[in-house]
Amino acid sequence: MDFLDSLGDGWTIYLWLVVGGMIIAVSIYGIRWASQNQQFDEDIKYLVFNESDKDKMSPADYAKSREVLAAQEETRRQVLQRQAEERHRPA
Repeated sequence: MDFLDSLGDGWTIYLWLVVGGMIIAVSIYGIRWASQNQQFDEDIKYLVFNESDKDKMSPADYAKSREVLAAQEETRRQVLQRQAEERHRPA
């Protein structure tokens, strides 16, 4: 505790600046990661629907939901294939 008392007045502002800078850096990294991993896809709302919801949706929304689902399944297939290739790649 003597160390903290030996510091002059106003040292805490530097601590807050460092912590604030770290928070900003982590936030930027998180947003960058999310954008690279398709986390900002607005069509994600269509993935909650299934075949039994057809009568509750307009024909255009139903068609869009099937299109989005097919695209999502294709992306998933590609990612799984890439992961399988990486696992089986010799070191």
